[in-house]
Amino acid sequence: MSGIAARRVHWAWFALIGLTLAVLAARDSLGALMVFPETWVLPMTAWFNAGMDVVVAQTGPFFRGISRALAVPMGWIRDLLQWMPWTLTLSLLTLASYAVSGWKLAFFTALAVFYMVVIGYWAESMNSLALVVMSVPMAVLLGFLVGTAAYYSARADRVIAPTMDVLQTIPVFAYLLPILLLFGFGPVVGLIASILYAVPPMVRNTTLGLRRVNPEVIEAGMMAGATPLQMFWRVRVPSALRQILLGINQTMMAAFSMIIIASIIGGTADIGWEVLSTMRKAEFGESILAGIVIALMAMVMDRMTARAANASRADDAPDDPWSRYRYWVIAVVMTVTILVASRLLPFLHTYPETWEVYPAQMLNDWLTYVLVEFSDTIKSIKTVALFYIMLPVKMGLEQTVSPFSWGFALTPTLKTGYAVLALAGAVWFGLRGRVGAAVLVAGLAILLYFGLTRLPWPSIMGVVMLLAWQVGGSRLALGTGAGMAFLLLAGVWPEAMLSVYLCGIAVVLSFTLGTMLGILASENDTVSAILRPINDTLQTMPPFVLLIPFVMIFKLGDFTALLAIISYAIVPSIRYAEHGLRNIAPEVIEAAEASGATRLQMLWRVRLPLAAPQLMLGLNQTIMYGIAMLVIAALVGTNGLGQRVYIGLSNGDFGTGMIAGIGMAIIAMIADRITQAYSRKVQPAAR
Repeated sequence: MSGIAARRVHWAWFALIGLTLAVLAARDSLGALMVFPETWVLPMTAWFNAGMDVVVAQTGPFFRGISRALAVPMGWIRDLLQWMPWTLTLSLLTLASYAVSGWKLAFFTALAVFYMVVIGYWAESMNSLALVVMSVPMAVLLGFLVGTAAYYSARADRVIAPTMDVLQTIPVFAYLLPILLLFGFGPVVGLIASILYAVPPMVRNTTLGLRRVNPEVIEAGMMAGATPLQMFWRVRVPSALRQILLGINQTMMAAFSMIIIASIIGGTADIGWEVLSTMRKAEFGESILAGIVIALMAMVMDRMTARAANASRADDAPDDPWSRYRYWVIAVVMTVTILVASRLLPFLHTYPETWEVYPAQMLNDWLTYVLVEFSDTIKSIKTVALFYIMLPVKMGLEQTVSPFSWGFALTPTLKTGYAVLALAGAVWFGLRGRVGAAVLVAGLAILLYFGLTRLPWPSIMGVVMLLAWQVGGSRLALGTGAGMAFLLLAGVWPEAMLSVYLCGIAVVLSFTLGTMLGILASENDTVSAILRPINDTLQTMPPFVLLIPFVMIFKLGDFTALLAIISYAIVPSIRYAEHGLRNIAPEVIEAAEASGATRLQMLWRVRLPLAAPQLMLGLNQTIMYGIAMLVIAALVGTNGLGQRVYIGLSNGDFGTGMIAGIGMAIIAMIADRITQAYSRKVQPAAR
């Protein structure tokens, strides 16, 4: 940006701050600028409901027929998994793990599967696995076809790309209701929802893999006289196989994350329902034991598919038949042997209930001990977070500071001192030429004093649109304005601000703490080794399971939701920070060391600036993870768009749920586009 354009942006920021203060000073007489008038809100809920009624009336019988057709193979798969002896399932999964990775993964797989057996959740686990076994191949096939279409047709890609954005950003709960209305209640509804949620990763990875095929490989295939069909199946697909397998991995993880959500509308006795029912009854031990089952299933499948994606290509396999097919032969022999043995020894088929170990009561007693012995500490942590961090951002110091909460009242003298201190900080940065920092100080001072939910809606729109224009140009600013206008006209602006408040705090804390941990991991291999399994666990653990310990310890409320969002959203910040800092060119580090840079200077002036694109990508993903967790967090008593989505599903109100879901998607896409634009802007400077 040129000097003149930069000065224009700076003046625009100062003008926006001045106008915001003027509106706040006259807020009693400018009600329409403080709260969007209800008379301006469009009846979008009624429009959506009317449209959905027409769709259901016209297409309902067709989709119900599909539901009945899909229920048949799904029932076969479930019956097969229930019929198979537990020893056979354990043995086959262990063998598959050994085939793709070796003894370490095989041992972990055996322990994970045996946990499901010994804990008494085998039947429920197989019902959940049936959903994954059915949904993943269908999602992979559909995603491969759609991704291939996007690769070959630019026109199709212009439709497919935004559709995938919508599917990944609209909360799953929002489109559960139309699926329920179209397909009816039952396990197939959960199957359809799982497929829709799991398709986008496969589409994106298929398209990306096909686009990244080396042009020299394509030229070699053309010179060999390959037909278009041969070129695709024997050249393009094998060359893109690793990326496609990565898509299968991510598709499988998405399907596992849907297990609990699918059980809400599926009505099956699966492990997701066990987690939900025990959470509702506040049974900590029972819910955590069931949640661990889902986490273990996800981790086993994640490791297996990830290792398969990184394995050697099929054309590098040995030529002799035994080496190529030995695991298939072993699997057949193992299957026959175990089926015969289970007839003679019944415990090999059905694990005896008397052998089960179910330490739920022990976990409940432990939780009771923690709650009793550390009640004061738990209460203090929650109180400090609420009154000194969360409520000032939500409602402002003006409403939060009181003798009850802070121990003193916000007198006129203190208000004047706050204003003078904020002005002095902004002027100090401005006089030193750091106009951006001056604007940030002034903006944060206004935000903390008045609170996000009590700021004028035109000011919030102005801030976001101006930021979008500064980093991405007029087109991004106009798109941002259109999205925020939808929130206003749909009547969900207050709920959107509550969602932004909660998610914003979680993202700031996650990104700050995650980046710090990533820096430590990049400089210390021991820290990296400790963090890696923790990150893996948090990333593969379904979001519902993360709620369990926080709900049991801190009860319902915004603070519990904040902790759950942080635990889910912190992983990308850690991973991308460590990756960016570890992959800086060695010659750059050597040059900085030769110039006499200290360790601190090396970090702040060399490594962090060069890793800025990766850090911004980590911020982008942290925001996406945080927004995705909002609907799950709504189950613990938070307000906002997530709560409206859940209410819409509970009441069968398609319009309410879908509008709130679209609102969350708009927030996610605005944040995504702005962070991506900023990342592209800082990348040349980082180089």
